[in-house]
Amino acid sequence: MPTTNHSVESILISTGFVPVFYHPEEAVCLNVLRACYDAGLRTFEFTNRGENAFHIFRLLHEKIQSDYPDMKLGAGTIFSRAIAAKFIDAGAEFIVSPALIPEMKEVLKHVPWIPGCATVSEVHTAHELGATLIKVFPGELLGPAFIRSVLSVMPDLSLMPTGGVEPNRENLSAWFGSGVACVGMGSRLFTSEFLEKENHQKLIQRIQEVLQIIREVRQR
Repeated sequence: MPTTNHSVESILISTGFVPVFYHPEEAVCLNVLRACYDAGLRTFEFTNRGENAFHIFRLLHEKIQSDYPDMKLGAGTIFSRAIAAKFIDAGAEFIVSPALIPEMKEVLKHVPWIPGCATVSEVHTAHELGATLIKVFPGELLGPAFIRSVLSVMPDLSLMPTGGVEPNRENLSAWFGSGVACVGMGSRLFTSEFLEKENHQKLIQRIQEVLQIIREVRQR
């Protein structure tokens, strides 16, 4: 049964970031999922970017049910209500889109929908459609200044930039200093250095370092 919108988003915001990941190899995906869980993360966004994505998503869901029952698995890069429904039926507990797609508001009847927005108008429309956590994308183009500008006129929104978020203190300080609720982090965290060598412990340490930085910059 899907978790309530409030509880999933509370985990995302309290943790400070959601890992965003895709890889065509099943073993790599399972290893990364395990590293995230062992490092203390309880949400995981698997993106729908390859021919094998849905198959791997189902494997991840089975693994979570058997070994990590408190992990919330979400599906990212979702562009239609029909594809969202397919992933929700397969166990997705939140849905993330790179764009603002009005028909996707129907997803909110079942699980949280986090739409991607790149303008103030899109952010406002997403909020009007019912989204309570909004993805700012592409983050590397918009930057922390965009976050500050949006929050200056809509201060009660919860924003999550994805793209351009790096696992270092300077970058995370800039984002959280601008007022973000949490961040999405993918390829800059899960580099080939960790994936090719399958360095489980080193990846766990890297994730834990990111979590510690986020805790510290939030206290400022």
